[in-house]
Amino acid sequence: MKISAIICTHNREQYLGAAIDSLLQQDFDSYEVIVVDNASSDRTSEIVKERLSHPRLKYVYEPITGLSVARNRGAKESQGEILAYLDDDAVASLGWLRVLVEAYEKNEKLAIAGGKVTLLWPEGITAPSWLSAGLAGNLGAYDLGEEMVYIKQPGLTPRGLNYSIRRNFLEQIGGFDVNLGRVGKNLLSNEEVHMTELALKQGWQVAYLPEALVAHNVAVERLERTWFLNRGWWQGISECYREQVTGRSGPPQLLRGSERIVRGLYKSLKYFGSPAERFDNLVYAYGQIGYLSAAIQGMLSGDKQKAVSPKPKNS
Repeated sequence: MKISAIICTHNREQYLGAAIDSLLQQDFDSYEVIVVDNASSDRTSEIVKERLSHPRLKYVYEPITGLSVARNRGAKESQGEILAYLDDDAVASLGWLRVLVEAYEKNEKLAIAGGKVTLLWPEGITAPSWLSAGLAGNLGAYDLGEEMVYIKQPGLTPRGLNYSIRRNFLEQIGGFDVNLGRVGKNLLSNEEVHMTELALKQGWQVAYLPEALVAHNVAVERLERTWFLNRGWWQGISECYREQVTGRSGPPQLLRGSERIVRGLYKSLKYFGSPAERFDNLVYAYGQIGYLSAAIQGMLSGDKQKAVSPKPKNS
């Protein structure tokens, strides 16, 4: 088995069937498809069971909620040398798995790879005027051009919704960090950025593959400004935790967070005439409040694992 395609899903019955079908129709032979049901309470199990007659498909139930937990369970249940993760609300292009496998076979130092992500808008809805290209990235959009790129900056790492990783590298680092990654409705993230940091430090390579194309559905509820503010808040918390696990925690975080808040607010006023730029910088500043709250909590508790602050009540 060369590659295992894994979907980790939690209450996404609206999109799940199309995601599974896109994997079962790949123009490649040596692969399997695993759906990890992460404690769903909707029709997830029924949707998967309707397709279980397909010989490639396997269903696994994981009762402990958390994206990183589910990803690790998927890896445990799989047989492939390469693990390819597709979000439950995304659709893979016909050659997705083939492009990924070819890249790994050509480069034994490749640890992580992902491809371009386009957005699928709900019927009758277009991108709002206040949505910048940067914030579109929060919806999953990812495009570094038409040529393969080796990632040197962790911030440019492939999106988790279109993400693959070499099994022996994942096992070498002990799996995905369960303290990062979405859990239920919280939007904790940065697990892929953390993985890229680890890979680069250990001499591995990370690549962007434009032909490994995936389309991502934009849920209607994610087109509210409050969703982006909440997402920014959790991004700040995620960044704080990532700094802690890499030994960059402590009082300097207070200075970094404060400077970023001021910078975001300044730019929000500077670009007041541009709805997209104004809101982008406002979300950035708001996220730094989450960053600071997590940093302060971490310093007070002295425990890295307790640094994740709850989201603000008004979010």
